Amino acid sequence: MTNQTHSSSKPANAKLEAMLRGPIFVTLLSLAWPNLVMMIAQSSTGFVEAWFLSKLGIDALAGAALVLPILMLMQSMSQGAMGGGISSAVARALGAGQQAQANSLALHALVLNTVLGIICSAVLIIFSTPLFELMGAKDESLVAALAYANIAFPGLILMWVMNALASVIRGSGNMFTPGIVISGGAVLLVPISPLLIFGWGPFPALGIAGAGWALVIYYASGTAIMLWYVLSGRNLARLQKGLLSWPPMRNILAVGGLATLNPLLTNGLIASTTALVGAYLGTAALAGYGTAARLEYLIFPVAFGIGAPLVAMVASNLGANQPERALRIALTGGAMAFVVAEIIGVAAAIWPHHWMQLFGHDPDMIEAGVSYLRVVGPFFGFFGLGFTLYFAAQGARKLAWPLFSGILRLIIAVLGGWAILHITGSLNWFFVASAVAMTAYGGLILTTTNPRIWFRQ
Repeated sequence: MTNQTHSSSKPANAKLEAMLRGPIFVTLLSLAWPNLVMMIAQSSTGFVEAWFLSKLGIDALAGAALVLPILMLMQSMSQGAMGGGISSAVARALGAGQQAQANSLALHALVLNTVLGIICSAVLIIFSTPLFELMGAKDESLVAALAYANIAFPGLILMWVMNALASVIRGSGNMFTPGIVISGGAVLLVPISPLLIFGWGPFPALGIAGAGWALVIYYASGTAIMLWYVLSGRNLARLQKGLLSWPPMRNILAVGGLATLNPLLTNGLIASTTALVGAYLGTAALAGYGTAARLEYLIFPVAFGIGAPLVAMVASNLGANQPERALRIALTGGAMAFVVAEIIGVAAAIWPHHWMQLFGHDPDMIEAGVSYLRVVGPFFGFFGLGFTLYFAAQGARKLAWPLFSGILRLIIAVLGGWAILHITGSLNWFFVASAVAMTAYGGLILTTTNPRIWFRQ
């Protein structure tokens, strides 16, 4: 075991050295690609699942559109927000050469995310019906949403634990192991989902609830593998027995706790706009908008794929007292995310029918989705830019402006969109408000990523 641990620590130290002194673009790209593959695979399963559920009818598709923002909220909170706080704390400790502190942070991260997962799961289970009704669910779409949520929501505890372990590993500069585990699980979902939804052989047809069971299997598998990896001593930050205390918890929560506001704002925005579309324009428009908005969720993997290594690189360089390099890393990552997200958005705006017709042929549903992609798609780059720089701000512990930008986006898109629907009833102008909000979000975060704000004491 000693020789194995020693040999595995060399590449981990090499990764830390690359984060502190390697070429920025090359190092960031080498760390980002496993995350990008992982997140694209993870998000693609959502699109494949939507395609399978569309075979159950428009009510199932609408029900899934109601559950999706909540699942993405939990994913963003556990992986992007608290996960960023965990990775930032671990990377700072390792960058400063504090191995014992990094080990302690691994234990505290696991305990903290487990408790938060239990709380979130319990709250969502208790309030699922009024929450879905508030979002515009009724009749068969409400039945479908509850059938899905009653299985998926209890499984969120496993999601929180899995993402805590993945974030500890990422904080040491190892993006490959979480990437391969989560990508493998996402690929496993593709055959398991239809097997459980439609049934085959000894497996009964569970309908939309089968999609929930597939997620639970995925979270359980990923949790088991990453727990084994961290316990085995292969990771630079090791999970060991120890006493719990407040300082390591505070270290994580100083970034992760505050950062949870960002996914609340982002997913709250999508949930609120979904509710507005359903309330003013009906189930078909709700299904169309929810299906089109799934493509916006493809920007999340781009932002996280680049943003997760940004957290570790920015934090480790600040821990090593290299602030100028940390800022250059942040801006390089933001530019990379803008380009990739803009390509996705422009392609969606040019070929919107190709995307929407994958999920159904109801003319009202397709019209709503096409309208969204044509109006908002060309501005996806600003969302990718802002969301990626938010991760960099986690590494720098400078979250005030990114959070304010998220609040501004919410106000413009939800309050402005509500006013437009109330006055004009126009779905196109409602989407214009979403595009303006997205541009303001990315532009403001970019403007405030500068030395005067980042390095002010």
